[in-house]
Amino acid sequence: MIEVKALTLTYPSGKGVFELNFVIKAGEIVGYLGPNGAGKTTTIRALLGFMKVDSGSCSIGGLDCFDNAQLIQKTLGYIPGEMSFFDDMNGDEFLKFILDLRGVKDQRRMHELLELFELDPKGKIKKFSKGMKQKLGIIAAFMHDPSVLILDEPTSGLDPIMQHRFIELIKSEKAKGKTILMSSHLFEEVEKTCDRVIIIKDGKIVALSDVHALKKNKRIGFIIETPDQELGMSVLKSNGFDPILKEDRSILCHITEPETDHFIKTLASLTCTSVHEVVQTLEEVFLKYYGSEGIRS
Repeated sequence: MIEVKALTLTYPSGKGVFELNFVIKAGEIVGYLGPNGAGKTTTIRALLGFMKVDSGSCSIGGLDCFDNAQLIQKTLGYIPGEMSFFDDMNGDEFLKFILDLRGVKDQRRMHELLELFELDPKGKIKKFSKGMKQKLGIIAAFMHDPSVLILDEPTSGLDPIMQHRFIELIKSEKAKGKTILMSSHLFEEVEKTCDRVIIIKDGKIVALSDVHALKKNKRIGFIIETPDQELGMSVLKSNGFDPILKEDRSILCHITEPETDHFIKTLASLTCTSVHEVVQTLEEVFLKYYGSEGIRS
């Protein structure tokens, strides 16, 4: 459904994306990961037909993204990384404007989404909070029932409850066979929705992997408090772990999922007064790939 072949698009500064190659099948959700400046938004601009590539190609549904941008937009939903609206419009006026622009008469889906995200769209958009503007952008992207969705940091500014509702929305769209490319910094968002991930660094793809392989590389940190820190450090090291003694005399120890059982049994041999989890961020997960070529599948 989405195909990128040897895509290169550069800026005068020399930055950009270089020789990108990937395919997203119909009904598949793919996470597009990397830090700010890695090339995610540049790729998305090419897919939306906002910029003409220097070389290579990109297509959606077999149509060239630049030459057929207007046609592609009819079945495409897009959430930009930075929301921009006609601030003098009311929220409901904006949604009506987008529906009219797309030639959509049925407003039932719009009202379903407004209810899901608990948004009252009346009032000037310029007075909306960041979270309200994000909800408005989500509703505008989904309300015409697009077959393809390109989402750039879609839950930015949403509270945890609304982030969870967005994840449920993505799951329901996947069940309908929608194709989704999603840039995100939230591990839970990627872990719970995506089939595969693409990791980009300095404009080049460094890893393509299914989400299960990414989860295996997720490290979970535990803060351990014990009356005898020296003994705790010694026992953890002798059992193959790499603990760090923190300034407050607590112990930080990271493990991967396969190490869980061994880690619990090791802790059972110690006197622990407190153990709590520190979940690794998504950035920490894909930073693992930055010093190598990563994994390919």
